[in-house]
Amino acid sequence: MKETLLQTWQDSSWPIIKSSKPLDTGDGVLDEKSFNTIEVDELFDAVNHASTVVGQAALYRSLAQPLNDLEQIKAKQQAVEELRDNPVLKEQFEQIVQQAVPNEKNFYLLLFGEFLGSFGTAREEHEIEGYGYLQYKRGIRFMLELVDQIQSVEAPQSEYLKGICDKIKAFAESRPYSLMEGPVYITENNLQCKEQRKGNFSPAIIFRPRLFKPLLIALFFGAVWTLAHFFPSDMFQISVEAIPTASIFFVPLLLIYYPIVGGFDRDSCIIPLRNEFRQSPAVAETLDALGQLDELLSFLKFAEAFAGNTVLPELVDAPHHRINLQDAKNPVLGKQNPDYVGNDFVLEEDKLVLVTGPNSGGKTAFCKTVTQIQLLAQIGCYVPAKSATLTVADRIFYQAPEISHLDDGEGRFGTELKRTKEIFLAATAKSLVVLDELSEGTTFEEKMESSSNVLNGFYRKGNSTVLITHNHQLVDHFVAQGIGLPRQVEFANDAPTYKLVPGISRVSHADRVAKKIGFSKEDIDNYLADSQ
Repeated sequence: MKETLLQTWQDSSWPIIKSSKPLDTGDGVLDEKSFNTIEVDELFDAVNHASTVVGQAALYRSLAQPLNDLEQIKAKQQAVEELRDNPVLKEQFEQIVQQAVPNEKNFYLLLFGEFLGSFGTAREEHEIEGYGYLQYKRGIRFMLELVDQIQSVEAPQSEYLKGICDKIKAFAESRPYSLMEGPVYITENNLQCKEQRKGNFSPAIIFRPRLFKPLLIALFFGAVWTLAHFFPSDMFQISVEAIPTASIFFVPLLLIYYPIVGGFDRDSCIIPLRNEFRQSPAVAETLDALGQLDELLSFLKFAEAFAGNTVLPELVDAPHHRINLQDAKNPVLGKQNPDYVGNDFVLEEDKLVLVTGPNSGGKTAFCKTVTQIQLLAQIGCYVPAKSATLTVADRIFYQAPEISHLDDGEGRFGTELKRTKEIFLAATAKSLVVLDELSEGTTFEEKMESSSNVLNGFYRKGNSTVLITHNHQLVDHFVAQGIGLPRQVEFANDAPTYKLVPGISRVSHADRVAKKIGFSKEDIDNYLADSQ
């Protein structure tokens, strides 16, 4: 069970959009190293069209902790399709989300705000001045209006959307909702809502979120009248001469009234109420539901904003991972680029693809495209392709070359091999694994042997494995055994076309890259000549 967003914010001074973290290796679909290598933060920025803070946080959580259950993902896809095909329902939900945007911050201010005291002036968004009456009223209005709006929406047909609406509607039956709706009763032991007061005749004070208390003021003036009746003096005579004398008595009482009443309400009601709301599972579930709704709308907006084709992928069940993409484009690089080159990619029965090609030919960008599309598919989102059919991956791993640290006794080879072992032990036949080079930091002969052993191990496990390598001899070795699909990035006239085509590349184009960045042999000679 995933933590609610409100739970992830408990130790924060303010809600954080990127509060969710990937799980440990083997515990979730993504681990931290793959999360960083796949560049999920950049993927989030590309897909994120959510309007609310909780919607953006829900989307980020989905990317950090993607689903691995086929039926759950299909349920999200069906909800997206219903919103796409039902403009009236979509517009109703969009209005709810848009109305929540300006009010959402008021609720977070109530839950997380810092009280400055009676005479403090708020200069930051998280600061509360005065006694908190205004912030309390604005904050609870956000939740109450959300429930009212959802109750008036046309009933959706998809189970996922129904579940979102039911969560928000269920909040109306909770204690926090009743406390927000009021009145709140202050009893000797705790705060009570109206349902708890039914049939209860014990003494209680009714909390009203305002400084002006008619009953309290009436009691005060009643006491003054009693005092005037039994102890008459000039102070209680209505005359110009009596005003200075009365001021001496009344003004100090008013100065005492405000901090006593306001401080009591803040410390005995507003702060305990906000603490209860902040810890409430019902409040957390309601906020999550709003975030999930905003996330679905964000998927539709991403598809509309993308420069090329997008599609909800067809998800299939299979004993091992499979993927079939037509004209797949990178979700980040292709978003605003209609000229971005798409590629077809099929990995079904073969289970191993060996990608070769010169530097800057697009090998890494292509492999990130595959992993990012797999990730988007597993959060129920559109993917940039003409068509996409794939299975759900229980793990998505992407290993990139690592630099060894001073405290790592094995050096670069050992550092990378430990990561490869970690991936191997956690992977199953239903995993997608991308390996960007293998066995760096050792001799060519040892690299060949080690890489061959590792790839054979993954192949026997049965997962989908994509290897990026310059080692064409390694690819030759596997092709000779009839294992794996050799693919290379295409070049034409010494320039990359960014197309992935069958074959094995046996050139590096290192000199072309060196010239491009100004560090070829000629450049080095020129630098040395200039320095003399």
